[in-house]
Amino acid sequence: MRKLILLLFISTLGFSQNKPFAKGADVGWLPQMEATGYKFYDSDGKEKDCLQLLKDRGMNSIRLRVWVNPSDDKASGHCSKEETVVMALRAQKMGMRVMIDFHYSDSWADPAKQFKPKAWENHTFHELLDDVYFHTFDVINALKIAGVSPEWVQIGNEIPGGMLWPDGSTQNWVKLGQLLNKGYDAVKAVDKNIKVIVHVDEGNNNKKFRTFFDNATKQKVRYDIIGLSYYPFWIKKDYTETIADLRFNLNDMVKRYGKEVMVVEVGGEDDKIQNTKELLTETIKAVRNVPGNKGLGVFYWEPQGARSWSHYALSAWLENGQPSPALDAFKE
Repeated sequence: MRKLILLLFISTLGFSQNKPFAKGADVGWLPQMEATGYKFYDSDGKEKDCLQLLKDRGMNSIRLRVWVNPSDDKASGHCSKEETVVMALRAQKMGMRVMIDFHYSDSWADPAKQFKPKAWENHTFHELLDDVYFHTFDVINALKIAGVSPEWVQIGNEIPGGMLWPDGSTQNWVKLGQLLNKGYDAVKAVDKNIKVIVHVDEGNNNKKFRTFFDNATKQKVRYDIIGLSYYPFWIKKDYTETIADLRFNLNDMVKRYGKEVMVVEVGGEDDKIQNTKELLTETIKAVRNVPGNKGLGVFYWEPQGARSWSHYALSAWLENGQPSPALDAFKE
């Protein structure tokens, strides 16, 4: 009986330690929006801190991108190590969990472009391995010294074709596998409890994901979570045409590779409020319903990045500086 009670206690303890579902936002533009004078307002018209507005709408997590030697361009620069530490500390002080997204570039890295940082361009492959390790370690260690404990770290941003081209292209999986493992090792050297994410776009495309992660498995790539982007807009389809494919892919990734999954980027059109809210509701539901609590969370990409400031059509912010009602999907 005593043994049974002990087992029940341990089981209950384990359950209580499960982290809540992550509902978050990538807010890399926020410091520059504030620096250039953009003001954020609540639905009552009163000015309020942007992170508080997101928190009031149910968000509990923040995602921050990191570039190596970025310019000071307001929209395609900043996001340096130092700026990331400041922003992560601000988010953590508000009780929000932190995800760090390494692009391994001086500016945007995505499926169409994975340019090496200028300082690394002429390095040998072995030097590039060291670059990835020491840059990753340096940023995560700086966060640790500042008192920030990121919960998740992405090694690369939307890398279906690899990263740090041409060395780390998927045309050369042996090298890509080594680069990804260097990033993983650097993160774990700072804090073994941080979960490492590998991130591919077009989360409704199961074939793309199987191709990528089958190759990653062959190369013994080390990671904890499969990260997905989900943007029906970019493939010119409505979410109603693709959500079933997203559900299938989420479940298949867990079943096939035994990993946890997250939608680390999602977004809908800012002028289609109801449609975007439904997209978010269904995306959150799809991730929550992954068997075994293996679906960890959903992050909106730059919800606060109002079109008037960013010229980006997939924010979730109104022209009057207030959050779109679409974000109420995160309250549920």
